[in-house]
Amino acid sequence: MSRPFLLVQLSDPHIGASWGEGDPVAKLAAAIAAVRALDESPDAVLVSGDLAEHAADAEYEQVRTLLGRINAPSYVLPGNHDDRDALHRHFGVPGAGGRPVQYAADLGALRLVVLDSTLPGEDRGELDDERLGWLDGTLTEAPGTRTVVAMHHPPIAVGIPAWDAIGLPPPDRQALGEVLSRHPQVQRVVAGHVHRAITAELRGRSVLTVPSTYVQGLLDFAATQLELSTDPPGFAVHALVDGELVSHVQPVRA
Repeated sequence: MSRPFLLVQLSDPHIGASWGEGDPVAKLAAAIAAVRALDESPDAVLVSGDLAEHAADAEYEQVRTLLGRINAPSYVLPGNHDDRDALHRHFGVPGAGGRPVQYAADLGALRLVVLDSTLPGEDRGELDDERLGWLDGTLTEAPGTRTVVAMHHPPIAVGIPAWDAIGLPPPDRQALGEVLSRHPQVQRVVAGHVHRAITAELRGRSVLTVPSTYVQGLLDFAATQLELSTDPPGFAVHALVDGELVSHVQPVRA
């Protein structure tokens, strides 16, 4: 077996937050230390939104400094707590003038396509015609390259009312599924936002949400308010192994 290609996904560090147990900076540092302790070094790192709690420059600089401990290029996307302009300033991604943060990155063995699911000023997400059209065109450019589509809001109903209330509306999820159905090279859709590891399927494409590096959401199918659990932080490792994309969710122990 050849050496796997590794894309590590961190999510929802919420640097600057104080509503959960523990220090989000220390917890992100612990997750990064766990990444560095892997037997194989990652080839790339994705942070799938809510990097900062207040979208403050100092919060983003802390994230950037910590990511610098991993010897791999990093790619970020906005969550509902983030500011597009700030991400543009600190990480060099699109987003100037409040435009959506959307781009494609050729990682070698994989292509990463970042889709902005945020609706500025709102916790819920949105995928309008312009963004879906951009995704369709971007996927058309490389039909033969295995691709991961990354976004903040998962394009699925998770079954927890409090989270689904601030997710993507059903018509937007359906429209995304129609785009993905035209592009068989998409191996996985990955997301954050719900602070849990959840797997599902959208029009034949597997969907994975990953844990937060800060605090986790409670599994309660009757919850109408967001509740936290005592589950440990975690991250995902997406491994391309002999042409197959395999995703591992790894807890971070204190």
